[in-house]
Amino acid sequence: MSILFVLMLINVIATISANDLFQQLTKPLFVPVFLIYFLLRNKQIKISILAFLLFSFIGDFTSVFTYNLMLVNISSLAYCLSYSFLIIAVATRIKKLELDKVISSYLVFVFLINAYLLYTLFDVIKYYIPDSIEVSLFGIKSATLIALAFVSFVDYLNSETKVSIQFLIMVLCFVFSDVLNYISTYYLYNSSFVMLDRVLHLLGLFFLFSYVLERNKAKKELNVKAAFFLPKKLKNLH
Repeated sequence: MSILFVLMLINVIATISANDLFQQLTKPLFVPVFLIYFLLRNKQIKISILAFLLFSFIGDFTSVFTYNLMLVNISSLAYCLSYSFLIIAVATRIKKLELDKVISSYLVFVFLINAYLLYTLFDVIKYYIPDSIEVSLFGIKSATLIALAFVSFVDYLNSETKVSIQFLIMVLCFVFSDVLNYISTYYLYNSSFVMLDRVLHLLGLFFLFSYVLERNKAKKELNVKAAFFLPKKLKNLH
């Protein structure tokens, strides 16, 4: 929590200072700082989460160079890949899907609303994006985010556990952060939007690492229980 507070404070100071270079350099710090802190506490991390962090860092770092269209495209592509690995991470959690017809209909309804909202945003912003490749990547990234939000919501309704709630909150933070980023970059620049975008991105990373820690904790508890009950079963067999 202290790491989150310090990074948020740096982000606020960077926004208030109105120093473009300082503002741009703060975002690439988010992933490395959280990752170092995490590895000092717990060394277990899934490959899909590690891949998300790698591509997320590439996206954060290349997004600094807004004057270079190729690097902007690389940034968008890296974010697309990072969100794809999050979809893999949450999809592997869904072992058995148990949803009734009412909940299934509700999910489809929510999915369609989100798809329509992002399509509306895409329809507005595409006129402000100068590069056709970036327009395509925006569409792909939006579709990936919708899919991620949908699968996370399915996982939450299917299990309703603490880790599924943490994952869903994390995804929502990334979705709103991404929307604000595009609005402030291509439509209407506002320092408050930029600051909120960074804060939401930070919160998303915070909930991601909270999710991983909670998953690792649950695995350790299962291993301890298995180690405790297995010797008893072996004794009973003898």
